Amino acid sequence: MSQFREIRWHGRGGQGAWTASELLAKAAILEGRHVQSFPEFGPERMGAPLASFTRISDESIRLHCSIYNPDVAVVLDPTLLKTVKVTKGLAEDGILVVNTQESPQELRKKLDITSQKVWTVPATDIAIKILNVPITNTAMLGAATRAASLVSLESIEKVVRKRFTKEELAERNVAVIREAYKEVRAT
Repeated sequence: MSQFREIRWHGRGGQGAWTASELLAKAAILEGRHVQSFPEFGPERMGAPLASFTRISDESIRLHCSIYNPDVAVVLDPTLLKTVKVTKGLAEDGILVVNTQESPQELRKKLDITSQKVWTVPATDIAIKILNVPITNTAMLGAATRAASLVSLESIEKVVRKRFTKEELAERNVAVIREAYKEVRAT
């Protein structure tokens, strides 16, 4: 049976949500999958809420629209939980991955989530510790990779090394991915 997964990324302008979506898509391509990756934003300024999307399939993708019922929702900025309905349309058996220091149980209760799996990771702390900046997109990419088994960690690492041409920056981002992959926890 063919596998088809839809992922919605929530972030703010400048946080790299679309970059994370593209990196995931490129990793899936390395694994021979069909993909789409696209943002949804208008004339927003830096810091405004935005969404980006990734589709991954074993077969050709014929859909050309936004993702309304994602299998996975990834939240790069925890302040969005107060202003954006990040779980809107999330599949009954969907996965929510959030950058927060809260436990998955605390977040489940706070958002009144009943059936979806909730994963949390302190992505901002990880990014600051390793990159010295609070840019969480690669940390969330690592967390989502583990939480949803979308692609292999090795494929993610390969595309990140290609994306960041400065070797030191590439290796620090790979370290962020590995740390978030290790630290993400679920209910």
